Amino acid sequence: MKNGMVLINKPEGISSARVVSQVKKIFQVKKAGHTGTLDPFATGLLPIALGQATRLSRFFLGGAKQYRATVCLGIETDTYDRTGQIVHQADPRCLGAIEPEQVQHIVAGFKGKQRQIAPSFSALKHQGQPLYKLARQGKMIQKPARPIEIFFIRMIAVNLPEFELDIHCSGGTYIRSLAHDMGEQLGCGAHLSKLCRTGVSHFTLDQAHELEALPRLPLDRSMIPMTDCLSFLPRIQVDDAMTQKIGHGMKLSDHEVRSFQTEPVPAQTPVRVLDSTGRLIAVIEPDPDRPEYNYCCVFNR
Repeated sequence: MKNGMVLINKPEGISSARVVSQVKKIFQVKKAGHTGTLDPFATGLLPIALGQATRLSRFFLGGAKQYRATVCLGIETDTYDRTGQIVHQADPRCLGAIEPEQVQHIVAGFKGKQRQIAPSFSALKHQGQPLYKLARQGKMIQKPARPIEIFFIRMIAVNLPEFELDIHCSGGTYIRSLAHDMGEQLGCGAHLSKLCRTGVSHFTLDQAHELEALPRLPLDRSMIPMTDCLSFLPRIQVDDAMTQKIGHGMKLSDHEVRSFQTEPVPAQTPVRVLDSTGRLIAVIEPDPDRPEYNYCCVFNR
C-alpha cells in the first residue's frame, strides 16, 4: 500500500491540481490530494498526500507556512499579483519619492496578529461558489477580514520598485493581500510579482523533489511514511490490547492514554498512536468536556 506524503517543488505555470493528478498517475494510487494550494504562477513546496495519508491533510491546511516573495510597487492588479489586469498605475514622481527605509518601516509593521481581507480572486467560497469564478463574471465579492498572524517578516533585498521578503505566517494568510496592503500603506499601489513557498509546517523546500525526477526515484526516497508525516505531534506507542481496542473504535479514557505517555502532552493537543511495530494506527485528541480521547482518524491495517 502506498500511504504517505510526497514533497514536490512545484514549477511555475502549472496548477496544484495538475501536479496532484501527475503524482497520482506516477504512484498509481486512487486517492491523492495536496495540503494547501499554490497559485499557478507560484513555485515551491507542495506536499501531496497519498492513500490513507489524505486523511492527515487537516493537520497541514491550517499550519504555518514560509515564503520568499517579491513585491512590485507602483502597479496594482485585480488579482493582487502579476497575472491580473492592471487597475492602477502610480505617478512616476510618487513612486520615485519612496525610499528603501520607508519600505522597511512599512514591512516591519506587518509583523504580528492582524485581520486580513482575502483577494476577490481566491478559492474562498461565497454561497457555494469560489470567489475567483464570481470575479471572472464581474462579481467582485469581498469576504469579511479573517484573523492571521505574521510570525516573522524581513526585507532581504531591495531594488525599487521591487523588494524581496522572507515571511513566516499562519495558515490562511494571502501573500498577495499582504503585497496589496503594503502598496496601499505606501500610497503607490503594489502587486505580488513572484512567490516561492519554502516551508509547510515542519517540511522545507530542500526536502522536495522535482516533478520530472519523481518517476526515477525509489519509493523509499520519494515518499515519507505516514508515521513520520506528523512528527511535530506528540506520540504514544501502545500494546496489542490497546491496538485491538482502537481498531474496534472503542472509547479511550484519559487514564488509559496517559499510561502510555513517556512525556507530558500539552493540553488539547492531538496525539499520534503507534502500535508495537511503530506503525501509525490513529490520531486522537482530548475531549474538551469529558476525561477521554476522541478519534481524529483511524487507519486500516
